[in-house]
Amino acid sequence: MRKITLSNGETVEVECLSCAITSGLVEPEGGVVVETPYFHAHQDVAYPIRGLIILASKRHIKCLDELTEVERLDYINILSRIRKAQRDVLGIEYVYYFYNEDTTHHFHTWMVPRYEWMYEFGRSVESVRPVLLHARNKMNDKGNVEKVMDAIRDLTEELNK
Repeated sequence: MRKITLSNGETVEVECLSCAITSGLVEPEGGVVVETPYFHAHQDVAYPIRGLIILASKRHIKCLDELTEVERLDYINILSRIRKAQRDVLGIEYVYYFYNEDTTHHFHTWMVPRYEWMYEFGRSVESVRPVLLHARNKMNDKGNVEKVMDAIRDLTEELNK
């Protein structure tokens, strides 16, 4: 078991945070944006960037090639639906997609929106980490967090019609 401090300051003791979130044991701040039989999507509120979504497998696997054929189809379909909602509802023009296999969590994809303010950190994938740290350290004010929560509600509504 590992002790993990969530973005809201609450500490939980879990073996795998992704398993705890996708099973409903831990509720992500802002709630579930959308879920399918195989995947769960929520805002990563540790980094208060409007529309930053984590799409996680409900099954504890590490690699993309471990998905079954049905899961692969579900993955690309829900990923595409989330991306369309980001564009249509939040006006997000560009998104960076990340997934890594050497994580302590299980298979999940980060969908990181690209906003104009982020270009001060660079224009390549190398700028994403400084952007995330800036958001966590400098954008956790009440006004921005409210905008993030509004975006969660808007995406949730759109994706669950």
